[in-house]
Amino acid sequence: MKLISKNSFLFAAVFMAVNFTACAQKQERKETKNQETTKMGWNKLTPEEERVIVDKGTEYPGTGKLLNNKEKGTYTCKRCNAPLYTSDSKFDSHCGWPSFDDEIKGAVKRIPDPDGMRTEIVCSNCGAHLGHVFLGEGFTAKNTRHCVNSISMNFIPAKEK
Repeated sequence: MKLISKNSFLFAAVFMAVNFTACAQKQERKETKNQETTKMGWNKLTPEEERVIVDKGTEYPGTGKLLNNKEKGTYTCKRCNAPLYTSDSKFDSHCGWPSFDDEIKGAVKRIPDPDGMRTEIVCSNCGAHLGHVFLGEGFTAKNTRHCVNSISMNFIPAKEK
């Protein structure tokens, strides 16, 4: 039976300690995100919602459940429930994501992307990533298109009278 050298044993011990420490740190970071969500009173998000809303991802075009919604009502932030858009401002731009030509006053904040090419839109209340806004395309009289990820929103139907 061959004995393990002292250097090999030391290397293996250090390697295992680093890996276990790294795993513990990743877990702790995840718990911190969940604690922040709870502390702020925000809704718990699924991993896919978090990828888009927190990590500023994008859902695949044409896949969002609100893309073809034609009902009257209000679109709210998935993270904090703040009202963002009304159905009156929604239009079909054929871009693959729900489009709006106006937000509820003060509900959406515009932030220039670091690349200088686009303008990100986020919920003014909680900072959740919604999508991007584009100007000058001529789709509506307001000449504005908020291109929003369905996964970033909930829809509240209008009450029938």
